[in-house]
Amino acid sequence: MKARLGDPAVIVTLGLLAGCSRASEPTAESVYTVDLKPDDFVGAVDNPYFPLTPGATYVYEATTGEGLEHTEIEILSDTRQVMGITATVVRDTVTLDGQLIEDTYDWYAQDTSGRVWYLGEDVSNYENGQSVGKAGSSEDGVDGALPGIIMLGDPSSHVGETYRQEYHQGHAEDMADLVGVNESLTVSHGSFTDVVKTLDYTPPEPDAREEKYYAGGIGLIKTVDLTTSEADLLLRYSAP
Repeated sequence: MKARLGDPAVIVTLGLLAGCSRASEPTAESVYTVDLKPDDFVGAVDNPYFPLTPGATYVYEATTGEGLEHTEIEILSDTRQVMGITATVVRDTVTLDGQLIEDTYDWYAQDTSGRVWYLGEDVSNYENGQSVGKAGSSEDGVDGALPGIIMLGDPSSHVGETYRQEYHQGHAEDMADLVGVNESLTVSHGSFTDVVKTLDYTPPEPDAREEKYYAGGIGLIKTVDLTTSEADLLLRYSAP
């Protein structure tokens, strides 16, 4: 469910003060810093646009130049301690033409203002059915990796703003622009209004840009690769 994609001219500074974080206007000169405290977080992730209810499952599919990509996501009841914060664990498995290519455990937590933070991932990559390493794995608070915001607590109050989704210099520098909050969209799972739209990008890959769409009560329903025009659509969502 995590977005992976930034702009070399934009860096955001974030700081947590008195239990809530505050983002400055991004500039080319600003430096990204985060000060998270466990007391600033709640036990459940129930942001309407990024709910992580244990037992919920999501299925996405995209027809790509390499074949049919099929993604299954399960919100686990497991938790993990990251930077002293209790994070919800999400399992993400991806197959290409029926063959496993990635099995990932992502970690998320929600602060008291409703923002959902991404705290890292444990990635297992596969080729031809064989494990080929852990490239892409990162844990915030380790080796300079820093958390970022996947979904704002009140998107309607932040249209036009830019925020970091994660930061590990030279490895992952994902960012997003909050484009709008009143999109209408139909996917296989259904039709939705008041959809939140973001533009995701990353400085190390300036040509990689994605549009993502989030529906209230469900979360991510569509991703569009702006380079290839390939769309990853929600086929099925099952609540626990």
